[in-house]
Amino acid sequence: MRVDAYLKRLITSSEFKKFKKKDGKAYLCAGFFVLDFETGKNLHQIDYYSPKNKKIATFILDNEIQSKLSEGANKKKPEELKGDIKLDLDKLRGIVGDEMKNQGITYNIHKIIAVIQNIEGKKVWILNCITSDMGLIKADIDDTTGNILKFEKINLFDSIRKL
Repeated sequence: MRVDAYLKRLITSSEFKKFKKKDGKAYLCAGFFVLDFETGKNLHQIDYYSPKNKKIATFILDNEIQSKLSEGANKKKPEELKGDIKLDLDKLRGIVGDEMKNQGITYNIHKIIAVIQNIEGKKVWILNCITSDMGLIKADIDDTTGNILKFEKINLFDSIRKL
């Protein structure tokens, strides 16, 4: 599914219209999505930054649209996420899966936690993928080109032993 469809649903909602009426200078700063391929229970969330109170307003788009304002003020001002988001949520699994095959990783992806942000002027998908071996694949994908910018496999059990 395209992120633009979620944005359109948000922008036309009464919840969002009330928010923008109170804070007209707030801007889109991130999208947060959990894609669960085992249970099918996905999460779709859009974040707006309010320069007025230096907080992030989170809109959860599953079922009825819900919103909440972050507790504390953000120390760092997030970049605005401008323009169309090119990559569909459905394509992320395939892009990471292809790179896994290229690197000889044969496990299946069970869940993807995906964040789209503007980082240094570039729209980047930051993915954390949980695999069938309880491993973690971390990947950054350029939204414009679909190219993988960073790819790393981490064994969760090794991380736990270090703690």
